[in-house]
Amino acid sequence: MNADRPEIGAVEPAPPPRPAAREILLRVRGTVQGVGFRPFVHRVATRLALSGWVRNDRQGVLLRVAGSPARIEELERALRDEAPAAAHVCSVTELPPDPALPAAGVGFTIADSDETGAVEAAIPPDLALCPACRAELLDPADRRHRYPFINCTQCGPRYAIVEALPYDRPGTTMRVFRMCPACQAEYDDPASRRFHAQPNACARCGPRVTYTSVGGSSVQDDAAIARAAQDLAAGRIVAVKGVGGYHLLVDATSEAAVATLRERKHREEKPLAVMFADLAAVAAVAEVSPEAGQRLTSAAAPIVLLPRRAGTALAAGVAPGNPWIGALLAYTPLHVLLLEAVGRPLVATSANLSDEPLCTDNAEAHRRLAGIADAFLDHDRPIAHPVDDSVLRPAADGPVLLRRARGYAPSPLALPGRLAGQWLCVGAQMKNTLAVAAGERVVLSPHIGDLGDAPTAEVFRRTSDMLGDLLGGEFTSVACDRHPDYTSTRYAASLHLPGVAVQHHLAHVLACLLEHRRAADGVLGVAWDGTGYGEDGTVWGGEFLLLRDQTALRFGRLKPFRLPGGEAAARDPRRVALGLLHAMDDSRYDATAQRLGFSLGESQVLRVMLARRLNAAVTSSAGRLFDGFSALMGLALRNRFEGQAPLAVEAAATGATAGAAPDLVLPVQEMAPGQGAVCELDWRPLVSAALAHRQNGVSPAELAFGFHRALAAGIAAVARRAGVGTVALSGGCFQNLLLLELTVAALRAEKFEVLTHRHLPPNDGNIAAGQALAACWNLTSVRLP
Repeated sequence: MNADRPEIGAVEPAPPPRPAAREILLRVRGTVQGVGFRPFVHRVATRLALSGWVRNDRQGVLLRVAGSPARIEELERALRDEAPAAAHVCSVTELPPDPALPAAGVGFTIADSDETGAVEAAIPPDLALCPACRAELLDPADRRHRYPFINCTQCGPRYAIVEALPYDRPGTTMRVFRMCPACQAEYDDPASRRFHAQPNACARCGPRVTYTSVGGSSVQDDAAIARAAQDLAAGRIVAVKGVGGYHLLVDATSEAAVATLRERKHREEKPLAVMFADLAAVAAVAEVSPEAGQRLTSAAAPIVLLPRRAGTALAAGVAPGNPWIGALLAYTPLHVLLLEAVGRPLVATSANLSDEPLCTDNAEAHRRLAGIADAFLDHDRPIAHPVDDSVLRPAADGPVLLRRARGYAPSPLALPGRLAGQWLCVGAQMKNTLAVAAGERVVLSPHIGDLGDAPTAEVFRRTSDMLGDLLGGEFTSVACDRHPDYTSTRYAASLHLPGVAVQHHLAHVLACLLEHRRAADGVLGVAWDGTGYGEDGTVWGGEFLLLRDQTALRFGRLKPFRLPGGEAAARDPRRVALGLLHAMDDSRYDATAQRLGFSLGESQVLRVMLARRLNAAVTSSAGRLFDGFSALMGLALRNRFEGQAPLAVEAAATGATAGAAPDLVLPVQEMAPGQGAVCELDWRPLVSAALAHRQNGVSPAELAFGFHRALAAGIAAVARRAGVGTVALSGGCFQNLLLLELTVAALRAEKFEVLTHRHLPPNDGNIAAGQALAACWNLTSVRLP
């Protein structure tokens, strides 16, 4: 008898009972609005034959779902593991039943958004043109062929157009464009890629592009793009309105066109970014690693710094004396069409005079850029918020963000605890960003810039107001830097709110800990930058902060020296060089001053300032040490843009042969109690030896490499003395890829765990985030031993 078949006459067992249907409420938090998340939920729920609804609200996404427990479990797994690429799901949690909410009903629908309650939803960043939309853009058979504002749920403007949460079309600047029947049908169709795509539009109903010459003639649509391309090919400068502001575009292969742009923009030597049509075009002028290629083609589409190839068609004036090129791909459909029409790479730099904020409004752009641009390519989609291009450098352990803006901001970071009220964290003076911290998260604005000029300070104030409005109400507290003269600090004081002032370098270290969700215990923070207000009133910048039991101690520092002329020395590395020689009591002072171009009278005035301590601030700044070394080695004598001299030292060292570089050292010296630190790195033997080697014919490049290697070894030496197992690296000096990688290698060779920035810049763009964590932990000051 077949054992697999029941005997004749036997009673078959009853089938197992079917599990009872469940009905649950799920809350999804993270970047889940403006990224096609509701259509994704709709598709998955429909596939699983679940009933219910999904909607946006001010906390994120809420869904009520009914069906078998197994299928609901599968839906929950999909929400975490299969979300759209642009989404970032922080949590999926089941909520208690709420009878006030609509029942699941029959079938699955996208319900109207709820605009009540506290704001916790993340504002989505702007997304580069996706491959599907690019294909349609270039397809003559598609109804959006060559439409310069094509988008879908996976690409297009987001933060730049949002004016209110939850993220729906009526809360964006796209509300002025009423969808035509064809676009509305796509918007309503669950099978469409544009199902609930808020910026959805076409040539019949959406924004239009207009070309205007300085003389006043204008054309629209395809003719506008053609005229702009003709101007660019002829070497003219065209101001082009993009997602978050205007670019100035010019032919990147024309020395004359690039020189004209620099002259009109008052940007003498600072490198200019170059926009390319595709990866092949980038690879023709730069070395593109697999990681760099991935970053260039990502939805964020940042500017990526790449090693420059020699002998290419790019104008030398794009990045004079610089071995790297800042490359980005055309990331909007308008840019794609322009690059296709011109047929060559284009300089794409912010449309402003140096240090001014981005232009975003058409009339403002025509007024402010009248003396720079020869023509304008505008459009009529309003920009709610200015957004600059993000910038990053590929590195061995992952990319280093130099500017966090389009594509990355304002995505939130999680706090390790819960903050009461809503905090405004105003950041620093340079490379400013703002942050709003409330509950268990902190939201950083995109890069704002340097607050030394009035127009940028006004953007700072508007951004503060905007973030407060978008994220749910008035600020209850404020966090700022301890520097009393920062624009951001004065603004914080003007709010008359309770709050905290956070030491600058502590904020750097805390920002790194925030990224890695680490406690302030058993960590040595290395904060190296150009300047920051110290607890002793001097200028800090070469700091080792020991964090134990949620307290901070200034464990180490670079040996202090004086800066003749104070702020003037930050712009003139030659002055820093003389400050170093004076601190060394070096007999080469007079000869070096003459070699650096100072007259005898000038050098003697600077010597008197140093000797009598007149307008000669004391600093422990690693950034200024780079400046002085650059001048002493003859690599860069001026900082015509921020960080030019340190960049010259890195560039020279990157091209050196490591084995030929001499061994330079920074000894660690123990300090007596009351001297401001437990130990210090003495740079004097390093500089003295470098000068001797240079006199004996060793090249500046080899000495620059030895300088980097000695600094990395010095950091590891201080870490050994600190007696902890983890080191966090932060501050603008760690934008320097060679210093970063040599330091990480030296520390790992000693078995240290090394924390570096991955989601925030190491520079002052992270200060607001550090201030938020300082407020959360009430850790704001550094104790002096």
